[in-house]
Amino acid sequence: MSKRDGVDIDPEDAAELFRAAVRPLRELPPQEPPPRRAPPPPRAHMAAADEAAVMRELLDGTFDAATIEVGEELLHLKDGHSPRLLKRLRRGEFSVQDEIDLHHLRAIEAAELLATFLADSHRAGYRCIKIIHGKGLRSGQRGPVLKALTAHTLRRRTDVIAFASARANQGGSGATLVLLSAR
Repeated sequence: MSKRDGVDIDPEDAAELFRAAVRPLRELPPQEPPPRRAPPPPRAHMAAADEAAVMRELLDGTFDAATIEVGEELLHLKDGHSPRLLKRLRRGEFSVQDEIDLHHLRAIEAAELLATFLADSHRAGYRCIKIIHGKGLRSGQRGPVLKALTAHTLRRRTDVIAFASARANQGGSGATLVLLSAR
């Protein structure tokens, strides 16, 4: 029982009064709700911003191959990872899933192509890739430009765990094996 303005109204009577007030009713056919669009896939905004910053720096010409000391062999392991990974990479224990050849490219072209290749490889879920940059024997006093560019780019990327010069049968110091993090 509910009271309104001092009058007791039975809930069933109230429901009947409501039905009478809104008649005539017509029942609608059942309808399926419209399909929901799938949400857009997540995007790594910070990774994209880092990639763009590296690309801007490379294209602005702030990169100078002479400022980076590149010895005969490239070798790098990100902090927090086991040295065994680097050892296994140097021994060639990882299967190379894709490779790119930067020979005969200008530094700007090579930088752009390398950034795209690394992003595509990471997106594809590749764990080990090979970058062929050459030994820089014809680079003169500037030193191995593409090799230095490769080392510089790889050190700055968050998705690169380790890299090392390839074994002799895979290109030696003219190629670099790269171990990428999982997606």
